[in-house]
Amino acid sequence: MTTAELEQKYPFLMKYFRGGIERPDKNIAHCILFYGENLQAQYELALEIARLLNCTKDRTPDCDCLNCRWIRENKHPAVQTVSKYDYVEKSATDTEDGTNKKAIKIEQARAIKNSLLTTSDYHRVFIFCDKDKEGEDGKILGLNFNNFQEATANALLKTFEEPPEGTTFFFLTKNKTDMLATIVSRAQCFFVPSTESVNRDYSLVEDVMEGYLELPRNDVLDLCDRLTALTKEHELDEVLDGMQNYLCTLLKTSLNNPMLRLKLIKDITAVEHAKQESKLKMDTASILETLCFALVLER
Repeated sequence: MTTAELEQKYPFLMKYFRGGIERPDKNIAHCILFYGENLQAQYELALEIARLLNCTKDRTPDCDCLNCRWIRENKHPAVQTVSKYDYVEKSATDTEDGTNKKAIKIEQARAIKNSLLTTSDYHRVFIFCDKDKEGEDGKILGLNFNNFQEATANALLKTFEEPPEGTTFFFLTKNKTDMLATIVSRAQCFFVPSTESVNRDYSLVEDVMEGYLELPRNDVLDLCDRLTALTKEHELDEVLDGMQNYLCTLLKTSLNNPMLRLKLIKDITAVEHAKQESKLKMDTASILETLCFALVLER
C-alpha cells in the first residue's frame, strides 16, 4: 500500500501521526498498539510512520532519501520486524521449516535490550507481530497470548516504559483482549478499520447446522461428532467462522421474533467464546462438545 493509499484509507491516523512527527520534539507515543482485522494494513501503517520518523528530507510521499528507500524496501537497519521468524538468530534446535517456532522468544527480547544499549543516528522502530511462515512472503498475523507470551513481554516491560530516546515500539493484534494487560496499559491504542470485504460464507457448516434449533437434546453428541468430522479436513477456526456466519444470517431474518433473536445472540456469543478457547490451544473435542451443549441444551 502506497503512502497515498494510506492517506486515503486512514486519513485520521495519518494526520494524527504526521502532526506529532512534524513537531520539533517528534511527539508521538513510544509504545503504539494497532488492533483490527486488517493486520497487513497495520504493518504498512507502522512502516510508514517509521519512514516519517527517519526521513532526512521533507517527508513527502515520494521522498527518495536513503532512509525512505530503505524502509520502502524493508531493509532499514533500525526498523525491525519482531516475530517468531524475524529478529532471531537461527539456533541449533531450529528446523529448516521452522516447525519448532511457536512464539517470540526471551532471547529475542534480550537481543532488543542489548541493541538499545548503543546510541543510534536513526529513530529505531520495532514492529511486534506474528507471521504464518518465514520470509518476505510470510503473511502478517496478530499477536496473542500464545505467540507473545508473558515471560517474553515481562523481559521488555521496563524497556517499554522507559525506552531510549528515539525509539518506538509497535504491537499488531486483532483484538486488544488478545494482548497482555501489561502491554495494553503501556501503549497508546488505535483501532485500524478494515477496508477489506468480510467473508460471510457458511457453506462448510450449512448441512450440519441446518435445523439445530429444533435438534432433540439427546442428539447433541451427534452434532458434536459431525462438527468434529469437519475439523479433520478444515481448521477449527474455519469451522467456527462458518458457524458464526450461519448464526448471523439467521439473526438477520429473525427481526420480528425477540425470543429467537435472544437465543441466536447467545449462540453467537458461545461461538465467540469457542474461538477464544481455540486461541489458547485447548483440545478441539472439548471446545466443540462444550459449544454444542450450549447451542442445544441452553434454550
